[in-house]
Amino acid sequence: MNHHIYTIGREFGSGGKDIGTELARHLGVKCYDKELLKEASKQSGFCAEIFENHDEKPTNSFLYSLVMDTYSFGGYSSAPFLDMPLNHKVFLAQFDAIKKIAEQEPCVIVGRCADYALADNLNCINVFIHADLDYRAERISRKMNLPLNKARDMVQKTDKHRASYYNYYTSKKWGDARSYHLTLDSGKIGESGCVDLILDYRERMSARK
Repeated sequence: MNHHIYTIGREFGSGGKDIGTELARHLGVKCYDKELLKEASKQSGFCAEIFENHDEKPTNSFLYSLVMDTYSFGGYSSAPFLDMPLNHKVFLAQFDAIKKIAEQEPCVIVGRCADYALADNLNCINVFIHADLDYRAERISRKMNLPLNKARDMVQKTDKHRASYYNYYTSKKWGDARSYHLTLDSGKIGESGCVDLILDYRERMSARK
């Protein structure tokens, strides 16, 4: 089980990044969040600012199927890739980086449709962290020193962007329990409780093999 990859999907304000960081610390592996953008930038040759500006942002252009058909031609220097809209280039570069990282090391990957990118990886455990809106708004209000109404608005808008991004590129529904091995309510059991349940799931899966 030491070679497992853990993907963490998360609602904004649910503590998904902190849960991923703590899980990685416990397992002695790396946690990739913003670090994934650096890896994708390095591998693709695009500047890091491009990935920051397009990170988990929704898109309205071109059909998903066209993107993936184009990707099948392979290579960042191929004509189909060069002709692709920038937001698709960013997604595919991240998609490629996620697959390469997973091949090289056990790790925790937060967001960026990692569960979809690693759908064929049998050693991947996919988790979605959620909590009710009031809990998340209050958490963001404290963390970012924002009025509660502004924090609530930020939570809702960020969730909408993440859902649009995920639904578009994966052809699945963001947060749908059927897309994950575990869906956990951090507002009910706390961040440490989420980590404990992920580790318990890991041990139970190990015992079944």
